[in-house]
Amino acid sequence: MCAAVLVAEDDPKQAELVRRYLLREGHDVRVVHDGRAALDAARSSRPDLLVLDVMLPRVDGLDVCRVLRRESDVPVLMLTARATEDDLLLGLDLGADDYVTKPYSPRELMARVRVLLRRSRPAAERPPVHEVGALVVDPIRHTVTADGRPVDCTPAEFRIIEVLAAEPERVFTREQLLERLHGYGGFIGSRTIDVHVKNLRKKIEPDPRRPVRLVTVYGVGYKLAADR
Repeated sequence: MCAAVLVAEDDPKQAELVRRYLLREGHDVRVVHDGRAALDAARSSRPDLLVLDVMLPRVDGLDVCRVLRRESDVPVLMLTARATEDDLLLGLDLGADDYVTKPYSPRELMARVRVLLRRSRPAAERPPVHEVGALVVDPIRHTVTADGRPVDCTPAEFRIIEVLAAEPERVFTREQLLERLHGYGGFIGSRTIDVHVKNLRKKIEPDPRRPVRLVTVYGVGYKLAADR
């Protein structure tokens, strides 16, 4: 279940931890570090989920939740070091959908994220299965098949093929694909995309030396084409 997740956390280490775990789950993640930026980002990008720390500079998380709840029904998962029942009830009364106290288990946090996304996303809005010729990419099941046979992809390879399959015939530059791949493999260069493409071709092309599916558009980038 790939979703756009906004993380508002002023502690850089905590923000990076949450970001990495969300990326491993396949989500697109944006991180901001204060309440004003959280409000601006939530209004402009309309995320599927907001992971919101209570103790934020400029505008605290409770006020962010209060304001957003008047404008949006985005699910809000609050993070806080405040563990009293009154704090919990206040956050929920302001419109938070769930509340996790620090220190928390990242695995538990991801489980809470999955629950909120399942609740908020009707079946009709779930990502569709992408069929491009004899290639089928299923974002929900995280599977790829080519000519009816399963294709074993790494997380980075799957993300690339998913992006390309969602918009067949659209040409993506290496930089655009790298942006979608952000978080896999740490600090990587655009040429890393070429390596992933080469490996994907070995898995999905009838003849990797003469690709007809994952096609190079010289001087621009790559696109996914229907079988020719």
